[in-house]
Amino acid sequence: MRILFFGTYERDYPRNAQVASCLRRAGVEVAERHVAVWDRREHKWAAGPAMLGRLALAQARLARRPRERFDAVLVGYPGHLDMPVARRIAGKQPLVFNPLVSLGDTLVADRGRFRPGSITARLLRGVDRHALRSADLVIADTEANADFLAELGALPRERVAVCLVGAEDRLFNGGWVPSEPFTCVFVGKLIPLHGVETILAAARLAPGVPFRVIGSGQLDRLLATRPPNVEWVRWRPYVELPAELRRAGCALGVFGTSDKARRVIPNKAYQALACGVPLVTAKTRGALELLVDGESALLVEPGNPTALAAAVERLASDPPLARRLGERGLAVYRARASEDVLGRRWKQLFQRLL
Repeated sequence: MRILFFGTYERDYPRNAQVASCLRRAGVEVAERHVAVWDRREHKWAAGPAMLGRLALAQARLARRPRERFDAVLVGYPGHLDMPVARRIAGKQPLVFNPLVSLGDTLVADRGRFRPGSITARLLRGVDRHALRSADLVIADTEANADFLAELGALPRERVAVCLVGAEDRLFNGGWVPSEPFTCVFVGKLIPLHGVETILAAARLAPGVPFRVIGSGQLDRLLATRPPNVEWVRWRPYVELPAELRRAGCALGVFGTSDKARRVIPNKAYQALACGVPLVTAKTRGALELLVDGESALLVEPGNPTALAAAVERLASDPPLARRLGERGLAVYRARASEDVLGRRWKQLFQRLL
């Protein structure tokens, strides 16, 4: 089986890199037809005229018929604008879309770049719908997100399948050895989805517990007034993140209250689980598809800093509990989200189409 990974997808984004790795581990040949547009761009959603020009040139290059043979085409994240060209290139071969997000949901509801009901918001919804309907199969990361994408695209539910996100096993694997003092580590972009306000408020309520925030983004301004027990590291190379996690007392997931936050399990959660680090994240429909509160993670009410502060103080004062959560979280990851497991799932989905 030969899959053509097609489009302007961000090659190093964890979901894209991990899908390619999973397929190859499952014995699937993956060829790439990639034109870089979004790669290594921190603020990829702040597209201006120059970016739109680059995107138009990329689409022109992608429109040339590939010479290599392929059995199916896969479009990765962010690939909504690649789908019309991908549909033509795929021809009679199956086209699979792995969107990860909805453009409208991300730019309107989550990040507030555009007003709900505006012309741009309606346009983004139309792009979402057309991209989803162009695919023979859409892949979502949770059942909750699959339901959302099926409704958004007005698709039969069977045209949206689920494959968890997971992590890159070559980087993120066991070896958790927490350093002193116990430190809560958050890794990720500072965007509304992640609930940065909740994390900072929890840090104020738990002044005896150190917090380490690694990342930057839309909400950088909130860190300007961070409490003294919060250390802010704007950037770390991706390959250094496993070491950051392995020495953490616990890892923090997402705590936002948006509909999107309630549907997803973010990269950072899988990465922490894969390293055997105790995870604290919001108790959402998405999280409950994988995790059990008190067994494989501590789950707290979204947007509730008091609950988050209590959870991290509990872990800081109970090393056996932290160790047990780390071990069981790692076991869940290996059973349901490792690259071997997800590789078999991806291969199975393509085999069904073929």
